[in-house]
Amino acid sequence: MAYTESTMLPLGTVAPAFSLPDTVSGEMVSLAALPKAPATVIMFLCNHCPYVIHVNPEIVRLVSDYQARGVNFIGISSNDVENYPQDGPEEMAILAKEVGYQFPYLYDETQEVARAYDAACTPDFYVFDAGLHLAYRGRLDGSRPKNDLPLTGTDLRAALDAVLTGQPVNDIQYPSGGCNIKWK
Repeated sequence: MAYTESTMLPLGTVAPAFSLPDTVSGEMVSLAALPKAPATVIMFLCNHCPYVIHVNPEIVRLVSDYQARGVNFIGISSNDVENYPQDGPEEMAILAKEVGYQFPYLYDETQEVARAYDAACTPDFYVFDAGLHLAYRGRLDGSRPKNDLPLTGTDLRAALDAVLTGQPVNDIQYPSGGCNIKWK
């Protein structure tokens, strides 16, 4: 697993459309069908990456805190399941329940959605405003496995707070880092 950082999609980019199967509910979920929200967070995740496993507790806390404020959350896994079967749809559904994901966990079999978002790693976070324009991309916070920094979600929380209050998001945005997406 090569350590990879976000490629940092340009701010202001309109969220690329998608329609993908939710591994938990079995239903198709599309960006266009999401409820109108003041912010939408798209997260590229996977089951086996130690960086995702490390941040999962804070993702669950953050979702709990911000869904109550009307924020949409979507998790997407785009890994090649032929070579990484632990990231397959059935395993995704099991993990989502075990970890406590309270958001759709979508499977991007063709990897077209990851390419459209220029996603490079897991985890990779994107915050879109009410008009679905990219306001933030990058890391959850500075915590990584074995660096002894606490999980706080500081960077992502600050971006969400700014979007929700109509303030500009800080221009200083650090890339996320983790396992590279496992391309076919």
